[in-house]
Amino acid sequence: MPETLRRRVAQDPLLQLAPLLEIRWGRVVRAVGLGTATLVCAIGLAAAAAWLIARASQMPPVLTLSVATVGVRAFGTGRAFFRYLERLASHGVALRGMAALRANLYDRLARGGADVVALRRGDLLARVGNDVDDVGDVVVRALVPGGVAVVAGLGSVLLVGIFLPAAGAVLLACLLVTGVLSPWLASRASASVEQRGAEARGEVAARTLELLEDGQQLRVAGRLAQRTDGLRAADRRLAAATDDGARVSGLSAALEAGAQTLAVLGCLLLGIPAALAGDLAATELAVVVLTPLAVFEVTTALPAAAVQLRRSRAAARRLVDLLPDDAPPHREPEAAPAPDGTLLETAGLTAGWSSPKPVVEDVDLTLRPGTVVALAGASGVGKTTLLLTAAGLLGPVAGQVRGEGLFVAEDGHVFGTTVLENLRVARADVTEADAREALAAVGLTGWLDGLPDGLATGLGTGGTDVSGGERRRLLVARALLAPHRVLLVDEPAEHLDAATADALVEMLATLARGTGRAVVVASHRLTPLGAAAEVLLLGHDRGAPDRAAQVVARGPHAALLRDVPEYRWAAEREAASAPASAGP
Repeated sequence: MPETLRRRVAQDPLLQLAPLLEIRWGRVVRAVGLGTATLVCAIGLAAAAAWLIARASQMPPVLTLSVATVGVRAFGTGRAFFRYLERLASHGVALRGMAALRANLYDRLARGGADVVALRRGDLLARVGNDVDDVGDVVVRALVPGGVAVVAGLGSVLLVGIFLPAAGAVLLACLLVTGVLSPWLASRASASVEQRGAEARGEVAARTLELLEDGQQLRVAGRLAQRTDGLRAADRRLAAATDDGARVSGLSAALEAGAQTLAVLGCLLLGIPAALAGDLAATELAVVVLTPLAVFEVTTALPAAAVQLRRSRAAARRLVDLLPDDAPPHREPEAAPAPDGTLLETAGLTAGWSSPKPVVEDVDLTLRPGTVVALAGASGVGKTTLLLTAAGLLGPVAGQVRGEGLFVAEDGHVFGTTVLENLRVARADVTEADAREALAAVGLTGWLDGLPDGLATGLGTGGTDVSGGERRRLLVARALLAPHRVLLVDEPAEHLDAATADALVEMLATLARGTGRAVVVASHRLTPLGAAAEVLLLGHDRGAPDRAAQVVARGPHAALLRDVPEYRWAAEREAASAPASAGP
């Protein structure tokens, strides 16, 4: 195989994802065999019926027609029977492949190294949903129809060629038009259609999810109409792409109908002289002319198969882009620190999203057992981005991250299951006693006692039936139960009243020092940061406000209050507004 072709094959995204589908090729061969049997029955039905009609017109003895009559019945029944078995076999392969791909995809993503957090949630949902389905559909809608078309098409040409070789050649040429040219044109025409359709589907999913989850906030902000108009525009783009795809299907259908007509006319024009010359019997002429009407069922699905192959390849490419380049083998968090006593270290770390402009740069941080560090700074300065990069969920723009930690998101997901099972997301062997201890640590004992079934109480998907403060503390409790020795907690004080928020941060600091864990807390509240050994104040250089944020000051909370005017001013304003603070 030439080197260029070998490289192209190796870079094919479908082939890259093939191991994750865990396809058993024996099942695919079985599906192709059953599909071939289906079309053989269809072609046999047409040929037997043509022979029977032509022979019956000659009024032979009835017994002469008995075999053909039974054959017509057998082919008619067998066609439906084998079609049913083929559907079971091919869909079994596809559904098993989708399940395996989705499970392997989650497993690879769970190992880290992929910038999934840089995607919109709707786009991520479209990839692990629709794109996985599109990749799985390549078996049912591309591989099986293609294999069946090759086997049954060649068999049909051989059948017609036995009676009249010239007619077999005509049939072969017309089958090549519908089996090669038509799919190629359909694939070329659908190239931009599929890309626009995939982009539109991702945007529709993202905007729909935004409206469902943040509709009330958007209404209060006066942006609901704007977001709704955006969803309608995305839906119109999706509909336009779908309409363009329908035009492609119509073109393919027209080519198929034209080729079928040419095949019948060609066989007729060649067959009549042969019959008049005595080289072809009248019954054989009927078979030669009418069989092509059924044969083109072989290529009917090929234009759609070509489109599906392109769609599946595009979906596979998006999934390959989603996966880490080289996923490391799965490993549990370390039970003991590294030999030098360091749990996590960043050196010259620069963090950012997909934009070339970094968000925060040149951050050095060393976490040892019992270390408590706080990140402070204005909203949007890059605290969350820095935590995501330290946790390995975002690749560093520059610098290094050594070690691993658990990112505790401000808006982490609450699953539609019991309180206990939500906590077991962190560790499968969490007992009821462990769960109660963790909930007590974050101040949720009273909340738990008030639930009708305690730990067995079901929660709504997304935590819709708990308050913001309860949800936040539930997520922290889940993090406490995780085996990770480094916790990177984003805004633990969000949605909490001042006293509860301060107590929660102090609890995290006490836990770190008492258990040998390390904790990094990103907080907009400054009052509880006295519990941290060091506070990193992120901000922008006054002389270069457009540059990425940096660590403008670091040290104990008391030292920053004394030496950094901006920090002291923010803490004084926070203290002045404390009597007005309230929360759930």
